[in-house]
Amino acid sequence: MSILVEEVAVSEQRIECRSPSTREHLGSVAVTGAAEVPRAVERAKLAQLAWRQTSFKQRRQVLASVLSRVLEDSDRICACVTRDTGKTRENALTGEVWTVAAKLRWMLDQGERHLRPERVSTGFLLHKQARLEFHPLGVLGAIIPWNYPFQNMANPIIPGLFAGNAVVVKPSEWVAWSSAELIGIFRDALAEHGHDPDLVQLVQGYAETGRALIGAGIDGLTFIGSGRNGRHVLAEAAKHVVPVILELGGKDPVIVCDDADLDCAVAGILGGSLINAGQNCVAAERIIVHEGVYDEVVTRLRGEVNSLRQGPSGLDRVVDVGAMITPLQLGIVEGLVARAVEQGARLVCGGESALGDQGDFYKPTVLADMTRDMEIMQEEVFGPVLLVAKAKDDRAAIELANSTAFGLGASVFSRDARRAREIARRIDSGMVGINDFGGLTYMAQSLTFGGVKESGFGRMNGREGLRACCNIKSVIEDRFPFSVPAKVFPVKPQDYAVTKASLMLLYGNNWAQRLRAVRELTRALRS
Repeated sequence: MSILVEEVAVSEQRIECRSPSTREHLGSVAVTGAAEVPRAVERAKLAQLAWRQTSFKQRRQVLASVLSRVLEDSDRICACVTRDTGKTRENALTGEVWTVAAKLRWMLDQGERHLRPERVSTGFLLHKQARLEFHPLGVLGAIIPWNYPFQNMANPIIPGLFAGNAVVVKPSEWVAWSSAELIGIFRDALAEHGHDPDLVQLVQGYAETGRALIGAGIDGLTFIGSGRNGRHVLAEAAKHVVPVILELGGKDPVIVCDDADLDCAVAGILGGSLINAGQNCVAAERIIVHEGVYDEVVTRLRGEVNSLRQGPSGLDRVVDVGAMITPLQLGIVEGLVARAVEQGARLVCGGESALGDQGDFYKPTVLADMTRDMEIMQEEVFGPVLLVAKAKDDRAAIELANSTAFGLGASVFSRDARRAREIARRIDSGMVGINDFGGLTYMAQSLTFGGVKESGFGRMNGREGLRACCNIKSVIEDRFPFSVPAKVFPVKPQDYAVTKASLMLLYGNNWAQRLRAVRELTRALRS
């Protein structure tokens, strides 16, 4: 993502919170001072000592209560998120409530299976048995962005708690108000079942608070944000040897082949580009269209985008596209689009801010005739902007798709399933959707989420995301009720020859090698 926390004016005492779609003052939230952050982590450590001893059944009880609260309070959650971010009620329901409910349901149904001890092969040690055990790390930290305040908060908390950890979350200062309102869902569910609510805590503030969290003794960290800030976080974490999962945004391509179902492709493009006003790390920012259908796709996109409604969302007003969550991001989008037009992009529609007397809105925008050397084709826009480029064939489309420093998600549209899969295989990304928006992978909770190149490393979601919350401990022990010790000392004259022959016998590629190994082993043992 593109917002840099260093650019925000810092208040030493309070964070003043306003709605970006109405500029309504929502309230103020106390900043957690750098000296207080270690105390929060210490409270989490104390709470985690008891929590790590709980059974999976007890953890499921807590998460089941969270799920019930999320479903019963969905209207309140949507209203809270909508006021704080300016997104539409519909996006709040699907992108925040639905996603969190899906995460909780998956964890309740699948979590224990992936954290039970897993037996693995011992190789040549036939007298031993081996297993992997999944133990909690301790206290996990999370520094999360502003685009999905409830979902981003729940994303580290749900697997963190189920794996036996405590979690301390530092949300973006831009959504401090909704974060403070919604954290109680988790804390109240813990207290309801007799557990310490300090297992889940927020620390609110700016860059200083985030740095303090990294150095406060946490045992793991998830960071979601811009590449620049991700590098700062990684450097700070290295000082304290804190393992980090980095999700640093993307510049996701959509390839539309000349045989694509254009109704399907245009629907996927619009959803991928304009949900949450394009403020998604997996937003479909670059639309790469085969030249045979290029003009038709541009025409269709112009018609669809021009018909969209924009403004504040509420009970009495249905809109398609909401506000930009921060005025800084609005300025970034304005600058990128203006420079793209100067560099030769064709403005199809949009291209300017809107409703300035109400809030921070930017018109849904289509830019055509894009080339890879344009700044906007390399930088993450994080706004409601569709960049349409032409490709002469599959090879050119793939080269253009891979021409940025990012590699998060991608989408491919073609009626030929084999062709689509081959294109998808050759795109540098952590996720891909075929004949649908690639961001849907996030809704399939068994799939992992993460990218390659400058989109970061590590994985969230699914089995890998859950196990990332664990110390994966390797255990080996006797298979039988008696021990056969491996005697290394004293070294005997024939040990080298015996070991060399054993290596050939165990790992030889063919029977001739193994037969020779038997002869050499027999000779060595006789000596």
